Amino acid sequence: MTTYTLRKAAADTVRTDAVVVGVVQSDRGVEVAPGGEAVAAAYGRSFRPLLSSLGVTGKAGEVTKVPTGDRLRSPLLVLVGLGPAAKLNLEAVRRGAGAAARALTNAASVALALPAHDGDHIRATAEGYMLGGYTFTTYKGTAAPGRPGEVVILTEAARGKQARTALETAEIVAEAAMLARDWVNTPAGDLTPAKFAESVTATRKQHQGGKISLKVLDENELKAAGYGGILGVGQGSANPPRLVRLTYKPRGAKAHLALVGKGITYDSGGLSIKPASGMMTMKCDMGGAAAVLAATFAIARLGLDIAVTTYAPMAENMPSGSATRPGDVLTMYGGKTVEVLNTDAEGRLVLADALVTATEQKPDVIVDVATLTGACVVALGERVAGLLGNDPALVDQVKAAGDRAGEALWPLPITAEMTEKVRTHSKIADLMQHNTERWGGTLYAAAFLQEFVGDHRWAHLDVAGPAFNEKGPHGYTTAGGTGFAVSTLVELARDLAG
Repeated sequence: MTTYTLRKAAADTVRTDAVVVGVVQSDRGVEVAPGGEAVAAAYGRSFRPLLSSLGVTGKAGEVTKVPTGDRLRSPLLVLVGLGPAAKLNLEAVRRGAGAAARALTNAASVALALPAHDGDHIRATAEGYMLGGYTFTTYKGTAAPGRPGEVVILTEAARGKQARTALETAEIVAEAAMLARDWVNTPAGDLTPAKFAESVTATRKQHQGGKISLKVLDENELKAAGYGGILGVGQGSANPPRLVRLTYKPRGAKAHLALVGKGITYDSGGLSIKPASGMMTMKCDMGGAAAVLAATFAIARLGLDIAVTTYAPMAENMPSGSATRPGDVLTMYGGKTVEVLNTDAEGRLVLADALVTATEQKPDVIVDVATLTGACVVALGERVAGLLGNDPALVDQVKAAGDRAGEALWPLPITAEMTEKVRTHSKIADLMQHNTERWGGTLYAAAFLQEFVGDHRWAHLDVAGPAFNEKGPHGYTTAGGTGFAVSTLVELARDLAG
């Protein structure tokens, strides 16, 4: 277990196994970043030649280890690139701290002399290091990589209340993101809808006590209440669906936020089956549910003055003799009928039921998070989420929350053309589930979801790209589940709570 502390000390005098200093690119070459000035002073005129001889460029994510001899009290100096000095923002610090964490697996104690002059930078440093050092070793026979017993963040603000609050916030938000990562990384056979719901229940008991209330609807209760979308997706699987609801309602709440997350614990595509290569990472299709659930736990732990009601519809999309067929019509919760054309467009069906349920509580804002469309990955790549909604001011507010959190969101439109298609292209049902044309799949999916939120302010995050990292680590993002959207949702809740 790593302990994180704040200390008002200079980087050249601190006694730890390793001290981390940032370097940036400037017009004058590679320079030390704020926080590491004492190290540069300790080396004196030899510091720039040292950087040059080691080939240090200051490029973001670059890590160079240097034995210090008697220059510093710490035996190892770690230089981490933060990129251009002109672009040295919170996200650059967060990413640099994450890169340092991955490089330091054997040090018993580490001091971080990165830019940490105020609460925001302290939080960015701590979050980046915590998330960058994340590992998922549940199924490995070998021991997990060693992690420091103590991480010290060096800052002149160490003794202030703002600094202590920032560190506490960083720990809570990072732990929530890592919880979401754990859920996403767990193989689908070990995280069926029932087991996922059980894990949420166990998490509540372990960390939240009475702050959060929980209700789980099983397949019989879903059927009795008319949840046709969730049941329609889950009826092909031997593992029946669930609907999990978390409620956090503090006294004096300034607003009511409803969160909805797609919880497809495994997506084979159903009868519209995916190719084998397309199924390999489909345990991640519950990344939206993982994000909204974990964010709710974080919001409660932070004690934010906002009521939160969170819905996670959970189902396994499998082919069998009982599976929903292309051409079937489902009656959704609330009574609307939907013609299903493609059973691999299942996420919008479970979300629709949950969105209608969310509206019944009359929240001020509804936000859903879903690994919804491959089209969004085509449009925005693997590191940017699509952001759509029915209220431009809310879209801007969510975008701003993502910017503060370091999570890239890009606004996309819900066009009148797509809304018309959703409402008129089925000849036998109220709505058409799937676009019959190749183009605009992300917009069509959002237009479909919009039919289930009424006149409530609503935003939709399509996280199909950034929710799961199939490639190598970068910054504080490790391979596998990323926990994307957890931090954005916490920032949004903080904003709404005033």
